Amino acid sequence: MRICLLALLFVAPALAEDWARFRGPNGTGVSTDKTIPVKWAKKDILFRAEIPGAGHSSPIVVGKRVYLLSATDEARLVLCYDALSGKKLWEKSVSGGKGKMADRRSSLASSTPCSDGERLICSFWDGKRVSLHAYDFDGGELWTKDLGSFTSQHGPGFSPIVVGGKVIINLDHDKSAVLQAFDAKTGKLAWQVDRPAFRSCYSTPFLLGEGKDQRLIVASTAGISAYSLDGIRSWGYEWSFHAKPLRTVASPIAADGMIFACAGDGSGDRAMIAVKPDTIAGKATLVWSKDSGTPYVPTLLAKDGHLYGVNDKGLALCFEAKSGKVVWKSRLSGDVYASPVLIDDKVYTIDEKGVCHVFAPEPKALRVLARNEVGEPVFSTPAVANGRLYIRGKSHLICVGVK
Repeated sequence: MRICLLALLFVAPALAEDWARFRGPNGTGVSTDKTIPVKWAKKDILFRAEIPGAGHSSPIVVGKRVYLLSATDEARLVLCYDALSGKKLWEKSVSGGKGKMADRRSSLASSTPCSDGERLICSFWDGKRVSLHAYDFDGGELWTKDLGSFTSQHGPGFSPIVVGGKVIINLDHDKSAVLQAFDAKTGKLAWQVDRPAFRSCYSTPFLLGEGKDQRLIVASTAGISAYSLDGIRSWGYEWSFHAKPLRTVASPIAADGMIFACAGDGSGDRAMIAVKPDTIAGKATLVWSKDSGTPYVPTLLAKDGHLYGVNDKGLALCFEAKSGKVVWKSRLSGDVYASPVLIDDKVYTIDEKGVCHVFAPEPKALRVLARNEVGEPVFSTPAVANGRLYIRGKSHLICVGVK
């Protein structure tokens, strides 16, 4: 019975064509699209649309439209583009100030929007306070919710998701941490759960399981926890660090009956854990842990018993999922902040300088399939939808695909 329950918990939802949240369907970073070019030619760059302002918000795709967030020193922007032509369809703004950030790689617009197919949900930081805003697909504001002040040396970067008619946010910063759910139609608070606060974290939750067994999986410095869709904690694992508490930026992922999470900080300290939930006992146990050589900002990908990805310094990585053993690691690129995506069983990863490397997720060794030039720096995770790869560069939204 326990085996059956665990198997049910780890069934992934079916992939849709929309890429409506950070890292796509359920945050897996996986697309089954088979038409994205591996090696790009000039004809494969379908458009390059200018982005006003600056930011690291990743694009999302809903229907035939692309949405992303940006910022100036005076305003926060919601931008809507035609997914086929790149034409900017509309732009909305809310007031905002400069804000204080210690790192040049941080931005005033680091949150990725999300959608439930009926509305667009955005999170903004005005330099002091954070807020949620809901828009219709023509840019009309439906509701707004003040979330209070946010304290962090990097500013906020949490991304909302929509599950079961509720907007879920993991609002975790230096002074408090709370998991909150708001009614997607009205913005009214549905429930909230306090979590231990250590250092601001930016990882995005995902949904595990199906039906009444669905659970929200949340990772932060406090550890990994599972919550029912009405906010009841089902199980958890408390993270214990060797030297000091580390923050989570990369999002957790699930594979092979386990959940994996990474943590780190600017000093170079790193940590990674794999935990196995016991749904009968209501707890999770540590399977393995690592204290070096793991990603901090980029999220890993799971495939066929292995974890693949890149770390922040551009090393391509392959781990054995069941043991954490390093199968191989190899120099691939320069510094990386965007999470890789898996498209038709190929890993696409883009470094800070705007070079997209494509490699095969194979346990034998790193096999690079292509190296493509984006043409400008990239800090944001790309989106994949309807046969097209959408890349948010420093100044442009770039679309790669077959005409």
